[in-house]
Amino acid sequence: MSSVADDSRAPGSWRDLPRRLLATWRRSLQVRTVFITIGLSSLAILVIGLYISFSVASNLFQDQRSRVLEASNNATTAAQLILDSSDAADRGSLQLLMTATLDTVTRIAGTNDVALFRDPEAPANRDAPPDQLSPDLAGVISSDLRAQVQQHGESQYWQSVALENSTGGTDPGIIVGSVLQVPAGIGRYELYIGYNLAEAEQTLAFMQVTGTVGAIALIALLSAITLVVVRGVIEPIRTTASTSRRLAAGDLGVRIPSRGEDELASLAASFNGMADSLQERIRELAELSVMQQRFVSDVSHELRTPLTTIRLAGDVLYGQREDFAGPTARTVELLHTQTERFERLLGDLLEISRYDAGSVTLATEPTNLVHLAGDVIEAMNGLARERGSELRLEAPGGHLDAAVDPRRIRRIVTNLLGNAIEHGEGRPIVVAVDSNASAIALSVRDYGLGMTAEAAERVFDRFWRADPSRVRTIGGTGLGLAISLEDAVAHGGFLDVWSHPGQGSVFRLTVPRAERTGDELATIESPLPLEPADPEAAGPPPTASIGAILTDDEREVHDA
Repeated sequence: MSSVADDSRAPGSWRDLPRRLLATWRRSLQVRTVFITIGLSSLAILVIGLYISFSVASNLFQDQRSRVLEASNNATTAAQLILDSSDAADRGSLQLLMTATLDTVTRIAGTNDVALFRDPEAPANRDAPPDQLSPDLAGVISSDLRAQVQQHGESQYWQSVALENSTGGTDPGIIVGSVLQVPAGIGRYELYIGYNLAEAEQTLAFMQVTGTVGAIALIALLSAITLVVVRGVIEPIRTTASTSRRLAAGDLGVRIPSRGEDELASLAASFNGMADSLQERIRELAELSVMQQRFVSDVSHELRTPLTTIRLAGDVLYGQREDFAGPTARTVELLHTQTERFERLLGDLLEISRYDAGSVTLATEPTNLVHLAGDVIEAMNGLARERGSELRLEAPGGHLDAAVDPRRIRRIVTNLLGNAIEHGEGRPIVVAVDSNASAIALSVRDYGLGMTAEAAERVFDRFWRADPSRVRTIGGTGLGLAISLEDAVAHGGFLDVWSHPGQGSVFRLTVPRAERTGDELATIESPLPLEPADPEAAGPPPTASIGAILTDDEREVHDA
């Protein structure tokens, strides 16, 4: 029983056949065109064939009926002439006369199926010849036909019947009835002549078989022609689609072969012209991007020397600020603060230029993200207290090491925490760490201002602000989230955001536990939800175990 169940669930089983056929029908224009053409052609041939078959059968029957009626009329006329010219008066001579008459009828009519019946209303006469009936007509002549002949003897009447053949089957036939007038007071006799139409039926059957074979051959020929024609049209379309996919994938040198001067050749020429224009435009943009990256990198490097000099002079002044007057001391402090911010900005510009140039390499090592998050929280705890925010850590998982670049992950957590402190409105900030079999995630949630959906889509853009009028209060450079996103992608992970006005924001970092490449990246599922279970809450629940940073003893317990 289990083997039957396994077969029913096996890939490619007959249960999947309708689905696969439907998928092929949807995907392949060639299949649809060929099958629709064959179907419509078959329907047309079927209708025309049926019409021709019925027309031929009707015409053939009409022709056979006319021939039969003519032969029967000739035979009846000849028989009546023989009877009218005879002077037979006794029983014997009348019997010989009737025999001669029937011989004439069979010879002229061309058939031996003859029946002769004396009019049942005629007076009895012992000299009257007896009735005669051919064996093939026994039980075939209907009472309706006899009634017609008896009532209207001056005309011929016919009826379609089934005549038995030598094999025990039946053949189509026609029986023609008329009246003969026998002399010497004998009276009227009913004459019935039967005609077998087996030859006509065989002719019709042969024509039908020939027509069927011809129709099948015609359908096969139409199928082959349609397949060839459609293939000739579809192949350039497939080539165009394949070239478009390769062009979209970045192969800017690919082109469509152009042959002839028809519409497809015109399409290929137009496509190639578009590809040439696109390639030239992309080349120009690439050169411009390289120049921009080189400019940012060169400017950043060139500014480092004077900045270092300014920093050294500023440090000297900052160290002696207590000897200056109040306004001068304040000026020295501002100089020191802005010099540090300028130095961080130059560092971020250099870092972002490395990402743009594709020259970033990760220095991965086994790292415990719970410990790393705790260290960052501890380092930024003073800044958070100044802003009135409490930093809390939730770590239901993530205690095992992951292969990441600790410097870059630390930078991501620092940027996310700094962003949460600046926009958290003095409310608690929760850092959560969790893991599953394939990934480890860290999220930072604040209960502050929040953002609209439009702002959340641009939050990772460089130098972008949700509120341009809002001044940075903790010395950010405007590149922190952009660099954090690049760091996450460099690890094969992702950084996403949930936010709602008045309900705060959640930034979630998800990275694989081990280095992955290719299709394995698509299988990463974050162990932490992006949207919180309590989006309208004004703060974390007081009973949650997020009160403080984990101590070393607690970390050992969780690791165990």
